[in-house]
Amino acid sequence: MNTKQLKWLSYISCLVMFLATLGGSVVTKTESGLGCGNEWPLCHGKFVPAHTIASLIEYSHRAVSGAAGLLSVAAFVAFWLYRKQRRDLQFYAFLALVFVMVQAFMGAMAVIYPTSSPVMALHFGFSLIAFASSVMLVLGIREDETREKQGKSAPNYTVSRRFRNFTWFTTAYTYIVVYIGAYVSHTDSAGGCSGWPLCNGALIPELSGGVGIAFIHRVAAAVLLVMVAALGHIAFWKHPGNREMRSLGIAAAVLVVVQVLTGASIVFTLTNYEVYLFTSLAHILVLAALFGVLSYMSVRTWQLAGSRKTREAGDPNNDLGSASTVHRNAP
Repeated sequence: MNTKQLKWLSYISCLVMFLATLGGSVVTKTESGLGCGNEWPLCHGKFVPAHTIASLIEYSHRAVSGAAGLLSVAAFVAFWLYRKQRRDLQFYAFLALVFVMVQAFMGAMAVIYPTSSPVMALHFGFSLIAFASSVMLVLGIREDETREKQGKSAPNYTVSRRFRNFTWFTTAYTYIVVYIGAYVSHTDSAGGCSGWPLCNGALIPELSGGVGIAFIHRVAAAVLLVMVAALGHIAFWKHPGNREMRSLGIAAAVLVVVQVLTGASIVFTLTNYEVYLFTSLAHILVLAALFGVLSYMSVRTWQLAGSRKTREAGDPNNDLGSASTVHRNAP
């Protein structure tokens, strides 16, 4: 299997994983989780359920999730066999496979047995990791294809370990914000704070019940905005020769701004269910894309910081004190 075929396999796998993530959000927002009763994998005792809206939504999500699982298996096998020299791509495919299976198992258990809101929020978190892994696979194989077309090895850029650690911390914090947001959704706390950016007209409202949950999510999202904006700034201005890192930094900064705006739009559309469904899904999908970009940045900074450490060890006279230092190998 050549690079082009692997690229298209990763594209299709990522698209179906995206649809599975979207479908899970639709199930939650439309409260269709028990559209097939407490049965799995059958729906009301049938492979083809009765044509009710809830059952169609739930069963469609199951079908897409099953397709995502099969494609993850195919991608894992393909990259394991035909990209033995790219352990990173094999690792992305492995992560996608593991987490799509975990989230499918948790989804099945949520149907069969009563499940708490914290567990259901974790279910969404695992599906997000599966999607982010498929995004990393797409970005990784695209990089491989570009390198092959250029007919030379990629420039050997480096990044500082401080920038790497900041990227890791920001990515981990993003996952926490995702979990809190999912918890808001599963506890029906989205309406806890009316108005935006203030919560119920107060800078710090009375933190009881759904108000406290919604307010904590807002504060966490505001901190995330500052962190990702700072990360994007450093990625763009401190790495002038590294086009990949600059592009990832811009993408992350743009996505976090859009994520905040879609989050604000949820507040103003709560009374209009059709519009609210659209804005809430847009909010989730933008956040999923942001997490995918940050996850890929985390891996790339780990690789590039490792390259920096190797160079420092090999050449003690090499000045690598600045994060903006760029190194290139001769073609």
